[in-house]
Amino acid sequence: MVDIDPTTVRTHIDNAADRLGRVWPLYSDVAANPLSGFEDRPFRQAVEDAESLFDGRGYPTAEQFQRAWDAGEINATILNDLLEEHGIDDEPGMLLRRMAHEEAERSTADAHDERLNRLCSKWLAAFLDQGQAGWPMPDREQGFYQSWRQIAPYDRAIPESETNVATYYRERLTDAPETAEEALFAVLSAYDEDEWEAIFEHHLAALPGWVGLIKQRAEANNNPWQDKYPVTLTDYLGVRLILAKHMGVEILPETDGPERPRQVDFRLQEIWLTAWERSYQEDLLEDINRGLAASNTEVDADRPEAQLVFCIDTRSEIIRRHLEATGEYETHGYAGFFGVPIEYSGHKSKVQTDSAPVMVDPKHHITEQPPAEDPATTSYERWHTLKADGNKFLKALKNDLAAAFGFVEASGAFFGAALASRTLFPSKVHDARGRVGPDDPARFSSLTLGEPTDDDERSPAMGISTDQKAFYAEAAFDLMGWDDFAPVVVFTGHESETVNNPYKSSIDCGACSGSPGTPNARVLATICNDPEVRELLAERGIDVPDDTVFLAGRHNTTTDEVTVYTEGHDLTERQQAVVDDLRGDLERAQADAAEERLETLGVDADDSVREVETRTDDWAQPRPEIGLSGNAGFVIGPRELTEDVDLDGRSFLHSYDWNNDPEGEALENIMAGPLVVCQMINAQYYFSTVDNEIYGSGSKTTHNAVGNVGVLQGNGGDLQMGLPLQSLYADDRQTYHTPVRLSTVIHAPVDTVTDILDRNADLAALLDNNWLSLLVIDPTQDDTTFRYQPGLEWEPLDSTLTTKITVPSTD
Repeated sequence: MVDIDPTTVRTHIDNAADRLGRVWPLYSDVAANPLSGFEDRPFRQAVEDAESLFDGRGYPTAEQFQRAWDAGEINATILNDLLEEHGIDDEPGMLLRRMAHEEAERSTADAHDERLNRLCSKWLAAFLDQGQAGWPMPDREQGFYQSWRQIAPYDRAIPESETNVATYYRERLTDAPETAEEALFAVLSAYDEDEWEAIFEHHLAALPGWVGLIKQRAEANNNPWQDKYPVTLTDYLGVRLILAKHMGVEILPETDGPERPRQVDFRLQEIWLTAWERSYQEDLLEDINRGLAASNTEVDADRPEAQLVFCIDTRSEIIRRHLEATGEYETHGYAGFFGVPIEYSGHKSKVQTDSAPVMVDPKHHITEQPPAEDPATTSYERWHTLKADGNKFLKALKNDLAAAFGFVEASGAFFGAALASRTLFPSKVHDARGRVGPDDPARFSSLTLGEPTDDDERSPAMGISTDQKAFYAEAAFDLMGWDDFAPVVVFTGHESETVNNPYKSSIDCGACSGSPGTPNARVLATICNDPEVRELLAERGIDVPDDTVFLAGRHNTTTDEVTVYTEGHDLTERQQAVVDDLRGDLERAQADAAEERLETLGVDADDSVREVETRTDDWAQPRPEIGLSGNAGFVIGPRELTEDVDLDGRSFLHSYDWNNDPEGEALENIMAGPLVVCQMINAQYYFSTVDNEIYGSGSKTTHNAVGNVGVLQGNGGDLQMGLPLQSLYADDRQTYHTPVRLSTVIHAPVDTVTDILDRNADLAALLDNNWLSLLVIDPTQDDTTFRYQPGLEWEPLDSTLTTKITVPSTD
């Protein structure tokens, strides 16, 4: 065997894997761009390259463009100007017919061996299982390759050899190389080194879902499953290439034949997509300009009764708008983890969740501390014990060979009645669960926010120091541009409520790695009520009135119910009156918001609140809510820009006041953090919509949940890596989500934004490569709007200004 350097092989594997994105387990879903490995190149080039690798579409179909054109969502003037700019003088209708013809001619032949894919998928599902399997794959502690090597000789699914010797494969696999590296060497020795990377890329791209999950596990910090059952891309490729060699599957596809002709005019599709996006931007700017005009004429308002801080999530825009219409309330938008990166473990929970954006490591481990010998605590713990014991007992019966058949016979009537009730009377089930269920631990427990001890060696540390608490509070107020406080301030996290839904975490907080944002809201509210923290804030110029109390809240995005937690707070008479009024107004806002959401879903109901509550307990409901479907814009600026404007639940909203941020530090944090997260969310929705089969996950009706980590379509194949059809489409053809790239609007001096982009090359590259667009409304230049152009240039949109300007860096 030729000597091969292991380091060289791993380098080639890493280079090949760069083109594949990470995939997170569904219970902690993180919105990710499936083409994140191509973000270093222009969007149009990325789409073309990804089509060659994954065979997936990267632009909306001609039919989707046609629907948008017919609905007036694409401005004819904008489209014609772009066509003229590119020297195209054909009529739009003719162009759409041409695109439709090209799509009809597009071939989608799979270049990967289906037998090999199914074998690899089977073994990956067995190894990566996280507690679903009754009989786990043995010897997983040794790693994927070693565990597979022990069992592979007994796998009769591996086909026989052409020599027709029945035991050929089993004998060969018995003598398989001892390590994954040796397995790779055995295959690669027949190829030149300059071919290795192409081999790896081809075989990694065959199962991008499973490979993305392996990447995520291998790159994650403190992943208990990876620590106990390690898996690497080297392991996977060792297994796959040895199987391919044994089965006679082509290791390196032939590339000498004629180059596959490009069947779609990507330039034309890019023009239509850009016209669609700029049409949306024109409407958004028109709404914002109305807000600007109103804010410039209004006098300062009195101190609001209450201020509520919601996540920047697009669903928050709807409830904020309806709440503000009910009374003197001020609402703000802030990233849903509220600036406090925590690892959270609920009371009696064995699961620890990272409640922070994926690019931020949790800094503090937070748990709940219920009061001892409290009736609520006792009731909750009794309920939790009964539920855990019941689930354990049922699982034991179902997995026991001797008891399984008798269990089915004996329990059939009970489970049949339960299923019938859930199917026919979901509203009654909802009511019953509300009556008999335990109290929410947030109502009776506190959080472990004490000073970390010197002997605590865990990472993240237990608790938060006083200095750190003051830092988080100060950062929150700085980023939102606050200097006035109402008697009641509510930090409102959000979460979804559904049943029988593997994708539940995908509609929880996107800023919190698919976790609910309520724990973070409780942490920040507790921090801001701390007297020592308030003293430190006062020293830093932030004076919180003595009559201000900070509370935590929870926004249920399925029902639009907002719960305000007051337990454990000694409210003054005025504060209690404000909370009482607020709760009543939140109920009115819920009814209006629920009616608006149901209208989007095409549902007509006499009682909107009752209808959305029913959907939370309907186990057969494929669309309990549609999440962030429709997201298209991100506005960074004061609420006055969008107040009293119906943004149709399509815009992320982050509060920001440039007057309170002379150095641009707060804006830089928003652009480098929340803006990047929103781009990831938008990209996931975009690609899941334009090609749901490749970049999404297909219909829920044929999903097969596997290993507590994801879903397959049917009984095998690749792990699905995007959103289901029902989260994006009203039916097989009509979409809820508008497949456009994110349009960002920032209210700040344009030179400040330029300096920030100059310091953040990765963010500037996303803009230069057209992965998102940026508009800046400059308050120092009479609110002139500038459109970002590649290379840190700006094009003024004011018709009186005709030349591009370049704002120099301040290096």
